Amino acid sequence: MSSPVNVAVDRRSPVPLYFQVAQQIEAMIDRGELLPGARLENEVVLADQMGLSRPTMRQAIQYLVDKGLLVRKRGVGTQVVHGQVKRNVELSSLHDDLLRANQYPTTKVISATVVPATDDIAVALHQPPGAEVVRLERLRYANDQPLAILQNWLPTGLADLTPERLERQGLYALLRAVGVTLRVASQRIGARAATGREATLLTERRGAPLLTMVRTTYDDSGRAVEYGSHVYRPALYSFEMALVER
Repeated sequence: MSSPVNVAVDRRSPVPLYFQVAQQIEAMIDRGELLPGARLENEVVLADQMGLSRPTMRQAIQYLVDKGLLVRKRGVGTQVVHGQVKRNVELSSLHDDLLRANQYPTTKVISATVVPATDDIAVALHQPPGAEVVRLERLRYANDQPLAILQNWLPTGLADLTPERLERQGLYALLRAVGVTLRVASQRIGARAATGREATLLTERRGAPLLTMVRTTYDDSGRAVEYGSHVYRPALYSFEMALVER
């Protein structure tokens, strides 16, 4: 059964009709009105319903296919793949962001060990070189699709971060539950090519572009409590920020 698509276009707008349609369908996906797996009517039916030409509707659907939000399947039709997680640049956890976006997060803990801090980790956490730190590596899924590889380092003794707890809750929620007040963070966003291991975990090709985020988080006393280095699939994830003129 096909899912209804309610779209209204403004023919007086300078925005191309195909882009108006694509934006509204994307918004429906983001709001959870079109869920992953939902099937759309074929382009001919949609064009007739909206009073648009078939090339216009075809261009709108192709735009969303190219963006990774829809997929065409022989014998099935056009289906929703997923909604992209749009994360505001603020001090929040990926787990909570996914819940807010109706993306149903799950986590696979790859490792949770205590290791000697390398020089760069020691500097980030304001620890002596070689001091013991907790190292976590997790694979985060959204709607059962691999989304991000999360590596985090923390001073020992902050919380009991067992794999079972990390698979049920986000890291920040576990820290807050034991009284750690996360107050501020320094963060750097970038991009690079996927390594072979990252490509395998994220079901991407080796060398595919990935978003990166490196963050050091401090509590309300100014203590560094977490250093994270994360990579994300850009087709499924983006950062958003508000800019103001000074």
